[in-house]
Amino acid sequence: MKRIPNVLSIAGSDPSGGAGVQADLKTFAALGCHGMAVLTALTAQNTRGVRAVHVPPAEFLAAQIDAIFEDIDVDAVKIGMLGAGEIVSVVADRLKRHGARKIVLDPVLVATSGDSLGAPDVVDALLAKLLPLADLVTPNLPEIARLIGRDVSADPQDMRKAGEELIRRGARAVLVKGGHGDGAEAVDMLVTPAGVERFAAPRIATRNTHGTGCTLSSAIAAGLAHGRTLIEACADAKRYLTAALESADRLSVGHGHGPVNHFCALWPR
Repeated sequence: MKRIPNVLSIAGSDPSGGAGVQADLKTFAALGCHGMAVLTALTAQNTRGVRAVHVPPAEFLAAQIDAIFEDIDVDAVKIGMLGAGEIVSVVADRLKRHGARKIVLDPVLVATSGDSLGAPDVVDALLAKLLPLADLVTPNLPEIARLIGRDVSADPQDMRKAGEELIRRGARAVLVKGGHGDGAEAVDMLVTPAGVERFAAPRIATRNTHGTGCTLSSAIAAGLAHGRTLIEACADAKRYLTAALESADRLSVGHGHGPVNHFCALWPR
């Protein structure tokens, strides 16, 4: 019998269930993985915005990570919201200590609502300590702009150049997400030292886009845990997110940006 992969999310909590570890665990389950979660932050948020963020002590974060790796075989790791530079350092230290593999880093710096989710020292810590450990980094356009220090447009050539700049800063591979652009298609660019892959899907007209970045990165981690190549995992994740967006309006959650339908394939129309 083939073993079900174990995938760990290291991210913040979203009590409204649309993003953060809640979105990650739903994605893992929908894609045939056993999901686990280490909490880096507690947020008070809903579909309209973030009201408050509480970051637990770094020592407790380290204890959570140790407890998982000392007992469980972890097949892939997805990293999301890391609210402070000290938290980034602890995560990097523990992942190196435990020999974590197949790491997908989603540099969550800004919520869908536009609220900031990271202290000023987070960017420098991400670049110095986590970027070299990650097999893939998945920034959207505002996030990669903060990481490389310049504005980045939705033009595929500019997205490619931005990904190459991040690779020169130590990234192994970068998926530059074009969801913040406009046009008929949502285009993502996978940039690696070996070349570039383009992933495109029809842009879905829906207000329910909360947690799309969390969902995509978690889907990629799930694909890697199942043994897919990076290109295969990104392509599968793009298809999964598109389907979740296409059926997102079946959900009625809140009065702002609601969540995507993570279980679109499991809940028949």
